[in-house]
Amino acid sequence: MATVYFKALERGFSVDATALEFRLFGHDFQVQWYGVLIAFGFLLAVLFGGRMAYKWKMNLDKMIDVLIGGTIGGVVGARLYFVVLHWDLYKDAPFDVFKVWEGGLAIYGGLIGGLLAAFIVCRVRKLDFLKLLDLAAMSFLIGQGIGRWGNFTNQEAFGVNTNLPWGMWSEKTAQYIAAHQLEFAARGIEAIPGSIGAKAYVHPTFLYESLWCLLSFVIIYLVCRHAHKFSGQLMLCYGVLYGTERFFVEGLRLDSLYLGGSNVRASQLLSALLVVGCLAALVILLLRQKKRPKLPIETLETPTELSEEEALTENAAPEEDVLEENAAVLPQEAIVPEGQE
Repeated sequence: MATVYFKALERGFSVDATALEFRLFGHDFQVQWYGVLIAFGFLLAVLFGGRMAYKWKMNLDKMIDVLIGGTIGGVVGARLYFVVLHWDLYKDAPFDVFKVWEGGLAIYGGLIGGLLAAFIVCRVRKLDFLKLLDLAAMSFLIGQGIGRWGNFTNQEAFGVNTNLPWGMWSEKTAQYIAAHQLEFAARGIEAIPGSIGAKAYVHPTFLYESLWCLLSFVIIYLVCRHAHKFSGQLMLCYGVLYGTERFFVEGLRLDSLYLGGSNVRASQLLSALLVVGCLAALVILLLRQKKRPKLPIETLETPTELSEEEALTENAAPEEDVLEENAAVLPQEAIVPEGQE
């Protein structure tokens, strides 16, 4: 249980990281709010994604395969990303790598791992990967926007000190800052832990990301409804919007993952590359689409989409079929066998 204070408010709020405790078969179990909120965000993302897949006439059986594969890939990717950047914690105890229940999952790793796994499943199941990306762009933002509140219940993913009205303080934030003073000093970061009598408020960076993700969902959904020009567009918008937010917010955080012994924040660098790459691709493809306009994506969505050449071939009746159809409408006496003209 932690008591959280906000600068603009006089009273504190009790926040418990544990949602449920019970005993079963002689063993004590705990269900953490972090897991509950992550699961709730995931559920809403899946429900929304399923609804959009139905509207876009995407094969739901194949989508379930992608969901399973992407979920597994996401967990593996999130863990590997964290472990690689914190290898000092695991090099002497490699089996601890598998203890995901103790924490240590990185969202960028989850996105990379999930998308790679989804790509493989799409190739095997013959599902359009670009359309899946557009669907995932909106679903990701729902899950991220809700899941970030799990950081609040754990009192983690916060930033440097601030005097803004929404700055927060708790004994857990103060303990974390006090325990990492040497690390902060080595990286040139100033952070004051404060005390119950002299609180040193910090940026609630989890809140910034949650609100930005939910706002980005609304923006991308509006693009989907009114300005969707080509498959993959919504995911490029996601890369620009989320990458921009993460670049700036990551610069405020005290628990960033760094590249080796440098002061380069891994997620901040990745965010910058993501924004530049996605923005460039988005501009180029929109300009190309403007020169060669296509039908809105809703009219192109079919379980198996054909290329232009295949569509022409599919729609063109074979010569033999045309002859048979013509023969069917001619009077029977007008059909003269070959050689008897």
